Amino acid sequence: MLDLLSALCLVFVIEGALYALFPDAMKRMLGQIGAVPASLLRSSGVVAAGLGLFFLWLIRG
Repeated sequence: MLDLLSALCLVFVIEGALYALFPDAMKRMLGQIGAVPASLLRSSGVVAAGLGLFFLWLIRG
């Protein structure tokens, strides 16, 4: 459980750093995401989650 909470905290750190360092680029990106089809977003999310699990398995293995 502690690892899960640590991972969630790191997500907040990375997200916050992106918004703090590149606010204009983040605004542009969020504005453009509405034009991306939901199926592509879903597929990208599944691929990203799968890669994350794979790398976590490699590191923790």
